[in-house]
Amino acid sequence: MNRLTVIAGPTAVGKGTVVRWLLAQDPNIQVSVSATTREPRPGEVQGESYYFVSNEEFDQMIRNGELLEHAVVHGQNRYGTPREPVEAALESGKQVILEIDLQGARQIRQSMPTANLIFIAPPNWEELERRLAIRGTESPEQIAVRLRTAEQEMAAQGEFDHVVINHEVAQCGQEVLDLMQAS
Repeated sequence: MNRLTVIAGPTAVGKGTVVRWLLAQDPNIQVSVSATTREPRPGEVQGESYYFVSNEEFDQMIRNGELLEHAVVHGQNRYGTPREPVEAALESGKQVILEIDLQGARQIRQSMPTANLIFIAPPNWEELERRLAIRGTESPEQIAVRLRTAEQEMAAQGEFDHVVINHEVAQCGQEVLDLMQAS
């Protein structure tokens, strides 16, 4: 089986943008679609962006052992990685990326110790704050919560196998791709 790659990092660091860059480079890479209890954002598609589920459905997935990992993120919404699609993709020879938070990465480290954990970091704190502000998708209160979470995530980057600074998407993406291919 190919090695599973976990991509994590603080909010607004550009994880999703880097992952989209990776997908454009290699058709053998597949991104796991997470389940979440949060509401869809404009343009997000059920089953492509996320599996949007109720709290009751999420609880059932946990009880049935259907999630590789799950966590409450930013103190409000739950996210989890459905097990079956990841295992099927790995068995078929695909490289699978999980774009998840710190809690999920820690769970994957325990459940799948051969996974390659890559932390995407901002060039500096000010740039992270700028990127979060220009997204325009969160209220000032939500931004404050996300920044508090980001401080904790940044402090835990030493738990990862690799840290890649996202100065620029293509450069960051190429570093991640090199690390995936080296594993």
